[in-house]
Amino acid sequence: MSTFLAGRHDEHLPVSGAERPARRRLPRRHRRLLFVLAVVALLAQMAVAMVTTAVQQTPTIDEPVYVGTAVEYTQQHSLRYNPEHPPLGKLIIASGLVFAHPHLDEGFTGDQTELGRRVLYESGNDPWRMMFWARLPVMVLTLLFGLVVLAFAGELVGPVGGLTALALYAFSPDVITHGSLATLDVPASGFLLTSVWLLWRARRRPVLHLPLAGAALGAALATKMSMLPAVPVLLLLAAWSVWHARRSGPPTTGPAEDSGAVDGPAADGPSGRQGWVRLLGFGAAGAAGTALVAVAVVWAAYLAVDPRLRWTAPADLPPVHGLRALLVDALPFPRPYRDGMRVQFGFENATWQGFLFGRLYAGSLWYYLPAALLVKTPLGMLALWAAGASALLMVPRLRPAAPYVLIPPALLLGTAMLGSRDLGVRYALFVPVFLAVAAACVVSFGRRWARGVTVALVLFVAVSSLATYPFYLPYSNEAFGGPSKTRLRLHDSNVDWGQDLGRLADRLRERYPREKVWLVYKGAGVPSAYGIHAADPRTADPDDVHGLLVVSDTSVAKADDRLAALLATSRPIDDVGHSITVYRRP
Repeated sequence: MSTFLAGRHDEHLPVSGAERPARRRLPRRHRRLLFVLAVVALLAQMAVAMVTTAVQQTPTIDEPVYVGTAVEYTQQHSLRYNPEHPPLGKLIIASGLVFAHPHLDEGFTGDQTELGRRVLYESGNDPWRMMFWARLPVMVLTLLFGLVVLAFAGELVGPVGGLTALALYAFSPDVITHGSLATLDVPASGFLLTSVWLLWRARRRPVLHLPLAGAALGAALATKMSMLPAVPVLLLLAAWSVWHARRSGPPTTGPAEDSGAVDGPAADGPSGRQGWVRLLGFGAAGAAGTALVAVAVVWAAYLAVDPRLRWTAPADLPPVHGLRALLVDALPFPRPYRDGMRVQFGFENATWQGFLFGRLYAGSLWYYLPAALLVKTPLGMLALWAAGASALLMVPRLRPAAPYVLIPPALLLGTAMLGSRDLGVRYALFVPVFLAVAAACVVSFGRRWARGVTVALVLFVAVSSLATYPFYLPYSNEAFGGPSKTRLRLHDSNVDWGQDLGRLADRLRERYPREKVWLVYKGAGVPSAYGIHAADPRTADPDDVHGLLVVSDTSVAKADDRLAALLATSRPIDDVGHSITVYRRP
């Protein structure tokens, strides 16, 4: 990071062309101070947004399962719960939960959903305190990954680009949303970006950076199995980085690569076929070493939970056939990991409901994730993503970085688009993480107007993000009406993931005391734990349903005939967090 703190581009990417006329500039120490202050301000803004959001939100649908499993890991050292996700993300959550001193009965035998409910609501634990401590490690990691974004972009295009990338990352509503939850999406995406950044640095010092890249890749794989499709690409990048390093010779103190100065393998010794074979061998060895470290990290995550690796496959483990079965059996990972993949394939074989632009459908749409990203990404950010990706491909000195920055998220997005679960942009959270780095490359165009437009777009992103505070989860951009209109176009974790049960309790107590409440809540929280005592209108005679009808917006989008009839004869009177609508039914 010290290279671009001084206002220079990274040695990987020397500035070409004639020097511009000298201009009066602030002393270097002043520039460094301003840079550090800007970084601190951006990360502080993000930290405040995440913490204040986290303390107001009740558990989302997935969080109780992860929290309960984390407690089981630390107290019972058992891998039996939540096998569909590897342990590392839940161990990260557990590192915060130790400060909450959770209690769990040793004899508990329910399923993972019941486990989460037992830990949060039935064991004498304070659910607010539990959730804060569970979310805190993820928030810290999210901030640290912001430094990776800063460093990666800074090495590509200098300090201005680094700050541009960090600003897009720090103001991203999706990153803030999931960075403030005890879930796995930000850790997996951040570890993958860290691995790619280290592979880029391995082009100069492979011996130092390839093992670190393998460890970060292993951390991503030990957090979410959805990172597996990126493995072949990252191993090819590892081989290419070693090839480049050996071809270029020892690192120098000045710019010496990607300028066309080095031609062929002469820097590595014998020329001709023997030299190329040696380079291929070094590249293959680098990729193999990276893979071995990654595999070791995955094994270490499981052994950290249970050093004896005791495992009994679930009785209802879905069968897997064909190429999927060959893939599962070939992976050099522990049996619980491979059985977890079978569970994931079982999810993919199921038929899920989706909701896009007001249409409820069964199954999945291949264009769902791009459409959802279009809705939930700030407009200025979309423009900078496109411009930055173009710069990576168009500017000669940046082209070597394009495979590192663009191919992994493109491959993962393509894979996710073929999935069966149209449930939210969290399945593509790697997109805003990686494309923040790509967007920084727009400053490489070098035109004064380009920098002015970049600053204007970043400010537009900041204003759009700050205006949605503290309702980051249901965010949509101005072209789609903002957070209050997201429910008309998307559902589930895009809008309503059960996060506003506490806000609903406050609203009912303040505005509608002593009124009869009918509740259709989509979430993992227990309403009575927050002082909400309500009946389910779907189990009552419609003629008996009068007073307040409170419905989660996802339940509105997926309403069956019975609920739809109740809603048709009710009048919306209030909105809670842009995720729950309060109706009055006479």
